[in-house]
Amino acid sequence: MNRVLIKNAKIVNEGSIFEGDVLIENDLIVEVADSISLKTSDCKVIDAEGSYLIPGAIDDQVHFREPGLTHKGDIESESRAAVAGGITSFIEQPNTVPNAVTQEILEDKYQVAAVKSFANYSFMMGATNDNLEEVLKTNPKNVAGIKIFLGSSTGNMLVDNEAVLEKIFSSTPLLIAVHCEDETTIKNNLQLYKEQYGDDIPVTAHHLIRSEEACYISSSKAVALAKKTGARLHIFHLSTAKEMELFTNKIPLEEKKITAEVCVHHLWFTDEDYKTKGNFIKWNPAVKTADDRKALWEALNDGRIDVIATDHAPHTKEEKMQPYVNAPSGGPLVQHAVVAMFEAHHQGKISVEKIVEKMCHNPAKLFKIEKRGFIKEGYFADLVIVNPSLPWSVKPENILAKCGWSPFENFTFKSRITHTFVNGEMVYNNFKVKDIRAGKRLLFDR
Repeated sequence: MNRVLIKNAKIVNEGSIFEGDVLIENDLIVEVADSISLKTSDCKVIDAEGSYLIPGAIDDQVHFREPGLTHKGDIESESRAAVAGGITSFIEQPNTVPNAVTQEILEDKYQVAAVKSFANYSFMMGATNDNLEEVLKTNPKNVAGIKIFLGSSTGNMLVDNEAVLEKIFSSTPLLIAVHCEDETTIKNNLQLYKEQYGDDIPVTAHHLIRSEEACYISSSKAVALAKKTGARLHIFHLSTAKEMELFTNKIPLEEKKITAEVCVHHLWFTDEDYKTKGNFIKWNPAVKTADDRKALWEALNDGRIDVIATDHAPHTKEEKMQPYVNAPSGGPLVQHAVVAMFEAHHQGKISVEKIVEKMCHNPAKLFKIEKRGFIKEGYFADLVIVNPSLPWSVKPENILAKCGWSPFENFTFKSRITHTFVNGEMVYNNFKVKDIRAGKRLLFDR
């Protein structure tokens, strides 16, 4: 029997922090108490004094690039980076090559992850203008949801037929996750900048091309359609102050039909950072202004935004170093997301309890994930120990994403993840990922 006793931890769960012990047996948490006494010969003991013990983070939006784009990343490399970053479960998006728009292609991804993944996994089914029949075959018990691109991004799976959209929204009981940017607005903005700059558009224009208006037009349409059809809508990577009016904090998350996500990069960077970071912070939707960032933080803390995710989407350095118009959007984030939020805690922007709510509890609630996201007896032992005062710097030699770079390069974080457990297996310990692919397919209580 695999038995691990974590002692003297500051356990963070369901809005409170208390000092105590947690006992793991095989893949489950079997006891949470103020003090647990066992013979050391009966188990492995980890003294977590001075550190937080949090549930493993659940990242509801990643792009791990397998199949078809594995020069940028793959399930093995990116899930390894995820567990090093305290993310023990991920939901991956369908814009791989081929796009995951049939049940067969979708299931192929699960088969690969079953062999390769260090973290728990689920994959979204992709919707297109003409695959409704396939979408409706999706099993709500073992697939996270349906992904719709309302703005084109890597892999161009744009759904722009309004009749099709309404049919999808009104036909599926599954959660529908959307990327919201208005394609017409973006194309018109891009044309204006091309007339001014030719092919030498500066990256500092990115947030003006993929503008606040482009985001709001699309997200407000999606919300209106969800209200009309009763669909279960989740809007990914919100980036503007204006969009915050579309969401409510007046009802509990469990009762919400329309939910919202923010990503780490939109909470961290602003348009001022394009001058120094260039294409390395080029994302879709774009990083916007300091006022937008402030509004996102406010909405996150007051409950209008429900989840923090990464939109981890690696590209090679060479791809990113192309001129703005050719450089793809996206970047690696899973390894640094949790410590980035702890950094924000050190800056007084968010409590540790709120970090756990938004990165662990709420994704589990929102997707109805079985037995994960909490430190509870009978739940899977997906656990992370975070030392809040053990500084380390991000350097090329400790970046685990296959692309080998990070927007946080040379930044020194105050907090360090020292241990990560996935299904009771210690897969990460102080900068070393063990060769244990402990990930399991996520199941959903629907």
